Amino acid sequence: MSVVGSALTRIEGPAKVTGAVRYAGDEPIQNLAFGYVVTSTVARGRIHDMDVSAALGMPGVLGVLDHRNAPRLNLEAGSFFGPDGGMHLLQNDDIPHSGRPIALVMAETMEQARSAAAQVKVTYEREPHDADFSLEHPAARPATPFFGEDANVGDVDAELAASEVVVDERYRTPEEHGAAMEPHSATAWWEDERLQIIDSNQGPFLVAMTVAKLFFLDPKQVRVRSQHVGGGFGSKSGGCGPQLVLAVMATMVLGRPVRVTLTRSQVFQAISARPATDQRVRLGADFGGRLRAIEHTAAFEISPLADYLENCTELSHTLYAAPAIRTRRLAVPLDILPPYSVRGPGAAPGSFALESAMDELAERLGMDPVELRLRNEPTVGPVSGLRFSSRNLMPCLQEGARRFGWATRDHRPRMRREGNLLVGTGVAVTSFAGGALPSSASITAETDGTFTVGVGASDIGTGARTALTAVAADALRVETARIRIQIADSDLGPAWSAGGSRGTASWSWAITEVAAKLRSQLEDAALPLTVSADTTESLGKLALMERHSYSALFSEVAVDPATGEVRVRRLLGMFAVGRVINPLLARSQLVGGMVMGLSMALHEEGVRDPVTGRHINADFAGYHIAAHADIPNIEADFIPDYEPGDPSGIKGVGEIGTVGTAAAIANAVWHATGVRQRALPLRLDRVLEEHPQP
Repeated sequence: MSVVGSALTRIEGPAKVTGAVRYAGDEPIQNLAFGYVVTSTVARGRIHDMDVSAALGMPGVLGVLDHRNAPRLNLEAGSFFGPDGGMHLLQNDDIPHSGRPIALVMAETMEQARSAAAQVKVTYEREPHDADFSLEHPAARPATPFFGEDANVGDVDAELAASEVVVDERYRTPEEHGAAMEPHSATAWWEDERLQIIDSNQGPFLVAMTVAKLFFLDPKQVRVRSQHVGGGFGSKSGGCGPQLVLAVMATMVLGRPVRVTLTRSQVFQAISARPATDQRVRLGADFGGRLRAIEHTAAFEISPLADYLENCTELSHTLYAAPAIRTRRLAVPLDILPPYSVRGPGAAPGSFALESAMDELAERLGMDPVELRLRNEPTVGPVSGLRFSSRNLMPCLQEGARRFGWATRDHRPRMRREGNLLVGTGVAVTSFAGGALPSSASITAETDGTFTVGVGASDIGTGARTALTAVAADALRVETARIRIQIADSDLGPAWSAGGSRGTASWSWAITEVAAKLRSQLEDAALPLTVSADTTESLGKLALMERHSYSALFSEVAVDPATGEVRVRRLLGMFAVGRVINPLLARSQLVGGMVMGLSMALHEEGVRDPVTGRHINADFAGYHIAAHADIPNIEADFIPDYEPGDPSGIKGVGEIGTVGTAAAIANAVWHATGVRQRALPLRLDRVLEEHPQP
């Protein structure tokens, strides 16, 4: 009987709840030294002088690394988007942004390193900085077309001019951080002429390749492990974090193991975040609710140190049918840390803009927002013209509306009151691109009848070990007790990272392929027998199609207009995410994503001092995230779905829960109050009514 589809509990669950699991900063290493990071206190300029003499004279201090003595790095090393100056630490006296690591104090204990770091005296030559972001910024330029060109279908201007109803509005989202519970930590040492690394990251193989390039090493010399990761949300996926770069530098200099763990404040200052966005959406429709035009212009922050694309217009290419669609993405270079992906990259801020605009269109048409979306369902990709591999958005919307009781909703705003509270409901739909990327796996048929499955996957709290054990058991046609899973080690071979909602699909495909290969060789074979496979060739044979997960999200809020407080009472998400390997784990992922979307809607906002350019809320006291008291009754469920292009039928669940949730909540706040909120988060001061009216 198939175990895929069964709600198996986590393999590592007992070890986690009893404290037996060791994260990157917990692993015991003999003769371990510690590094403490010194960061810049100015937003732009140069180091005029750095006096480390007092630090060097303190007990236990082993040395101080800075731009004058640090190992040289390969400045061509970077991420998917090209060279990344965010990794090129301690290479010169330039200060490109506030919080830049500028020195590492190394000592026998963490306490000694931290105490000595406070004695490093730095003077700067300050220069004017620019962190003032907007769509109209004079330095705005076309963004990299990394995920494809901007859309230009039909005549948008003519269709807007001929439309009977037009929406033309601006929507803004702030800088948002991954805010993973586990701080970033790395330990590096040399053993048997190989660089050994234990690091908190989302893809050990990709990190190992980046380390090799960055430090001019043969890739075979580098081994990276990340057995347990306490959350990532994209913050541990951008190549090499500063903790890793500095730990490798330190072990090269000291010749002994060195561990570098960032403080919470340093995580906020030195780890990439989602960039702020400023988006303009124009929609044109006839009185019957048929879209005639979609125009979506999205600007986002970048750093001169590295290119990046926050693909906010993705959903405008795929969600709705319209004869004319035009999108434009603009990058605005500022004196900030290079931004990078955070859960639901591009789609999360982009959906807030598009789905808010769709709600505004429904309001102006006097139409049910659910009905408006149903009337604009495409049959092929609205921009690409490609067929959908499967598209179950309408069933998500229809079943969600039924469960939520949407049919009884009065679509007029500010009509429900409970005492001093205004009550409203909202909806948003979304998609997230899916598919698999090249990965490898190996399986050994052991003499005792068990199978050792090795794949370079990462478990960042998602339950990947458990899900992949089920996939392997089904593929080998054995019970799960006969599967030994090995993951999170770059020595296991090339594998995609835990990101982009493609991890499980990529790893499962590799396991399924190698299992079939092994089964064909097992008869009369001498044991142990090891077989390996790589999915690159299989993926290359896939037909070009639109492949996405889909969701419909419904929310109910209560708003106190006298205080501006917004409380989310209900959240319902219906999801079409392909074949569900483990409904327990998948539902946990989706609920967690919806919680993150709620947090995005109500709380999360990275704030910089406009005078100094520095973060002013670089900790959990100032950077607010959703707490238990914020979380209502959340329901997440599945619409039957299957991805025909994947041997396991998988799409992905990592991002789709977050994407769309903020828009559903913002739309509910409008329904409660009658006032549109076009900027996130929905802070008290934005919602507060000076003179609350009936």
